[in-house]
This record gives sequence, structure tokens and C-alpha cells, in this order.
Amino acid sequence: MGTQVTSSKKAAQILKNLNPAQQQAVIWTEGPVLILAGAGSGKTRVLMHKIAYLIEVNKIVPWKILAMTFTNKAASEMRERIKTISHQNSNTIWMGTFHSLFARILRKECTAIGYQSNFSIYDADDQVQLIKMIMNDLNIPTKNVIPKAVQSQISRSKNSLTSPEQYRQHAENMFEDYVGQIYTEYQKRLRNLNAMDFDDLLGNPIELFGSNPEILARYQERFDYILVDEYQDTNHAQYRILKLLSQQHRNITVVGDDDQSIYAWRGADINNILDFEKDFPECRTFRLEQNYRSTQNILSAAHSVVKNNQGRLEKTLWTTQESGEKVTLIHCWDAFGEADKIVTKIQDEFRLHQRNFKDFAILYRTNAQSRIIEDRLRNHGIPYIIVGGTRFYERKEVKDVIAYLRIIDNPLDTISLKRIINFPQRGIGAATIKKIDIFTLEKRISFFEALKKISMIEGVTESIKMRIANFCQIIEKYQSLQDKLSISEMTRTLVEEVGILANFKNEGTVEAMSRYENVFELLSAITEFSKRTEKPTLATFLEEVTLVTDIDNWDNRGNAVTLMTLHSAKGLEFPVVFITGLEEGLFPLSRNAEKTSQLEEERRLFYVGATRAKQKLYLSSANRRNYGTETFLSNPSRFINEIDQQFVELEFPKPTESERRREKISHSEEGSYYDYHYHTETSSQYEETLPVLQILDIGMRVFHETFGNGTVQDIEGRGENTKVTINFEAVGRKKLMVKYANLEII
Repeated sequence: MGTQVTSSKKAAQILKNLNPAQQQAVIWTEGPVLILAGAGSGKTRVLMHKIAYLIEVNKIVPWKILAMTFTNKAASEMRERIKTISHQNSNTIWMGTFHSLFARILRKECTAIGYQSNFSIYDADDQVQLIKMIMNDLNIPTKNVIPKAVQSQISRSKNSLTSPEQYRQHAENMFEDYVGQIYTEYQKRLRNLNAMDFDDLLGNPIELFGSNPEILARYQERFDYILVDEYQDTNHAQYRILKLLSQQHRNITVVGDDDQSIYAWRGADINNILDFEKDFPECRTFRLEQNYRSTQNILSAAHSVVKNNQGRLEKTLWTTQESGEKVTLIHCWDAFGEADKIVTKIQDEFRLHQRNFKDFAILYRTNAQSRIIEDRLRNHGIPYIIVGGTRFYERKEVKDVIAYLRIIDNPLDTISLKRIINFPQRGIGAATIKKIDIFTLEKRISFFEALKKISMIEGVTESIKMRIANFCQIIEKYQSLQDKLSISEMTRTLVEEVGILANFKNEGTVEAMSRYENVFELLSAITEFSKRTEKPTLATFLEEVTLVTDIDNWDNRGNAVTLMTLHSAKGLEFPVVFITGLEEGLFPLSRNAEKTSQLEEERRLFYVGATRAKQKLYLSSANRRNYGTETFLSNPSRFINEIDQQFVELEFPKPTESERRREKISHSEEGSYYDYHYHTETSSQYEETLPVLQILDIGMRVFHETFGNGTVQDIEGRGENTKVTINFEAVGRKKLMVKYANLEII
């Protein structure tokens, strides 16, 4: 009886700050559960309390719980919050991103599929470098087959669990034939290098479980409860993994919002959440529709757009907050006027509502839109931070030091070896590398083994042989010190011995000193990692920095306006949000406006952006926008016309003097400017109009309905008379009028 009373008290404590719908979702712990959680409805709170409920009330030991998130930041925050409501050790919960959790499993089990446990994890840049090497070896020209495009195709294939053999069977043109050849060799090379890419961290567990039923059974037994955040963003590989692991206990809870599924372009499948009730017929579904973030006007405006999607599960968000200010629609003369108006609105918000800079987020569909906005913010002394720029761990000098660490951990990692064999400079050039490559093929040994046998390679000077031998000695020395020194101490000593810091210091330029400081910052990061990690190892540090995301790097403690793409904004919230560039062809993007599924994803992206706003939402568009040397007239986005006008107010600022000078607008012409408006009163009669021209560049890959894939080789003419010469893989060179060609940019 005493135990029951204690459990009852704990249950009451865990549930006391939840609304009735949230409480029901928490206490229903057995069997499959689908929690449809609208934007700002407290899904993280529900997940956190459900885990605490399992531990405190159901007495489940924490290490029997598997909790999946989509960012390391979300996992870290959830773990810390669970500690505040549970007395058990939440550190033993298997909680993290899909990639980090399955990397953990693979470290332990990968020998069963032919890998060593110290495998490297290749990021996108490493993958492209490997693809370039393969293309060079296969004599495939990078002029017509872009390595980044190949990497994207391989990634999509892996996410859909399409093998190289299956890909080659279904290749329909020359480009796909090339990709099939590269994909086949790419997989072979990864195994030879003892490396996996991001997508392998999802595909290889499926191979592991499929070929080793006893390992699968062990993990099925291990995890009594599986909880998945952001389920609408899972791809086919993640779906398959979850199906496999949940087969025994079937205690799987997925939380998500189909209206926020915005990652189809990287393999996410909205059908995973739409079909969950079919996959698990016995599941219970709970809807979280009370929003705690936004005012009702913002919620209603966002809903009036997303409800136009056919592929969605019906839910309507509501709030107990006041209606709040209406959404402000701003239509400007051009992108410069748009940026000026954003600055003015920020200044107004400061004056009227005593805001801080960190209260504002400016969102855009493409990164290129940020430049003009950045210029205006700088000119007015407004501090800002960009999410999604060059990440710290992607900076060259940081990647160079990490390459040293990766070689120490995994000497088979040829990509990292080649990256730093001549850094700092040792006089080892491409000709020497070529001779070593030939030797590795002849002897069928790894690149590092070939380096250690440098004395046997003909055609290499004695001085270069000595430098390579010294390099190998350094690597082997630190391989032997891994178990004797801390990661922090080892890295500091290595950086000093190799001469990386001295190299930057001797160079003495501003750029060199910036790189010097970045290397020091990396050393600080390693020290911090060692302090917060229970058993810090070189492998776990390398894994963490490889899997870090843009949002993991974002720090909202600084007082600055945040600029980011709409995709990057998911999961965040701000008092004031600007969504810019709401024009046909830009948002929605022209290439996504014709297919229903892609248009619906663009609409969901608008919904995500709008529901980031807590108190005020601004939507802006421009009458014209510059692309390169051309100016294009724009029509307002169809999404603007879908907003119920009772939730919005309109602003049509007059052209400024600088705009008049720039576009030579006379006062007599201002009428035409004001006549160019949103037509919200006649939205049902709205004509969907795409920009006059596609935005093309020489070297760009395009698709034509009749001729297939091709590469732009020449552009001539201007405006509607623009002609483009394209080398199509199937039919050769063709000259087309752009306005009639209906080209799709790949």
C-alpha cells in the first residue's frame, strides 16, 4: 500500500503542470502511441514528463529507454530537464540523435559487418573529396558531372535504402550511369578506409540487424520503451530501424506534426507519420492543440495557409492568450526597400515595446537573400548573427587539426592523411602523392602503410623520404600515447610539435592570427569536452564534432538579431519574426511550385516560419528583385493570398528617394506602384505567375522534359529574349529560348 501511495504522489507531481491532453499522452505508456503535437504545444515537455513517468511511476530502469531527437541540443536540454523531475540517473537513458545513438551501437557491433570499431565518420566535405578521387581514377570529367551533385544522389539513395546495384539497374541517363559507377566504388573505398558517412550510420545498423538476428534480438530486448521526437522528419532508413527495434515490446511513442514536415529534399518521408496508425493498428492517438507560444492572430493566419494542403492530419491550434496584433504584410518596391523597412520596424519595436536585439529573427527562403539585409543592419549599427554560415568545425584550420586526430584514431583514413600530409608544408606535392598511390595499388596496402615504406618507393627524393618518415613517426608516437595522455594534453602537445600554431604566428597576417585563435578555440573545446564527458576518448570527441548541427552551434545568449533560413528556424521561437521574400518563384520556389507534393512542403515551410513568432509576425515581399545583372518583376506569393484577411493589416510604403534614383521613378509613376498590391480581396481570382526567367548560370545543371539532364554552356541576350546553350547528356548541344524552355534547375 505504501508503494502505491508513493507512486501516486510521484505521478501527481509529474502531471501537475500539464494540461489534460498532455496528461493523457504521458500516462498512456503501453503499446504504440502517436502524439500529434502542433507548433508550440509543449511536445518537448510531454516527452520529458513521459520519460520521467516511466522511470518514477512505472519503475523502468533508465537504460531500458531509447529516446531519439533530431539535434544534440534538444537531447542535452531534455536530459537536463528530466533531472529536475526525476531522482534517477538520467545519464543512463539512451538519448540523442539517430546518428549519434546508432554510431554508438556500431562502435560496439560493427565487426560483425566487416568494420573496425575505430571507423571514421565522413562529413559532406570528406565525401566530396573521396568522390573527386574516384572520378579521377575512373576518368569521369568533373566538368560535366559535378561531385557535389553525385554526393547528393548517393545520399538520397542511401536514405531510401537503394543499393549501388539497384541504383545502376534503374539508371535512366548518362549522369545516372556515372553516379552508379561512382556509388559502387565509393562504397568499396569507404570499407577499405574503415570509414562511414552520415547515411551509413542509419543504413549500416539495418545491415547489421538483418545479417545478425541475435544482435537485433539483444537490442529489441534491451529497449523496453522507444520514444521519437520530430517523427515527421524521419526518412525511410530511420523508419525501418524503428520498426525493427520496436517489434518485440511495441512500446513506441512518436511525437510530431505533419504540418511541420519540411525536409523531403533530404529524404524525410511525411508518410511515416501519416501512416503510423496503419503501421500500428492498435495505436492510441493524442492531439496537442493548445499553443503556448503565439497569439491567436498568428496561429489563425498560419492555419489559414496550411489548411490548404490535402496531405495532412486535421488539427487546429488555439491559445488562451489574447488575439494580439494582426500580422503585418509589407509590400516594397525592391529588396533594398524591403531591408530598409525591416530596419525601420526593428527600430519601431524598440521604441514602442522596449525590445532587445535577440527578440528578432529574420527568416528567408534562400541564403543569398541575407546580403542586402546584412548591409542594412550593419549600416544602422544593429548587431546580428547568422545561423548556417561556415560552422566552426568546418573552418579549414580546425579541420586540419581534426584530420591529425582522425589519423591517430584511424590510420586507414586516407582522406584525412592526404589533407594534412603537407600541412604544415613539408614539400610533398601531387607528383609524390601519385607515386605513393601507385605503390599502394601494387602492394595492396593502405596509404599509411605505403608512407611507412616510403624508402621502397622509386622516384621520390631522399629529402622528401626523410620528411615523410618523420611525419609517420609523429603519427605513430601519438597513436601510442592515446592511452597515456588525456585528449586535451595530447592535442596540445601534437599541435605544438607539428608546428601548426608557430606556422600561423610566423605568417603574422590578420587572417593567420584569426586561424591561430580558432586552433586555440578548438583546444578549449577539447578541454570542455573532457570535463563534461564521463569517459572522454578521442573517438567520442571526433564523433561529436562530426555530427554537430547548425542549431547545436547557435547561442541565443548574445544580444543580436538572428538571421537564418526558414529550414534552420524549425524548433526555435522569437517574440518578433520577419519572413522575407514572399514572392512567386522565390517562396514558393519556382521549381517546387508545379508538383503538388513539393508545393505542399513549401506551404508547410511557411507555416513553420510563421509559428516561430510569439507576439508579432511581419511578412514582406518586393515588387522587383535583382538576380545577377538582371532585374525581375515579381508577383506576391500565393501564400499571402491564402491568409484570411481578418488576421492581417497591409502596408505599402512609398518608394524612398534612393529607390526613385535607383529605378528612376517619377512621382507621376507612383500610382502604378500602389496599384501593384496583394489582391487579398479577390484571392480566389488570383493568377499564379512565375518569374519571367529562370535564374541560370554557366555550368549549372538543368532538366528539360524532352531532352533530359544537361549543363548550361552559354547564355546570350537579355530579358525575355535570353537564349541558352545546353549540352544535354542524351542529345548533345541545343540552343533554347529560356522563356519557353520550362527548365528545372537540378
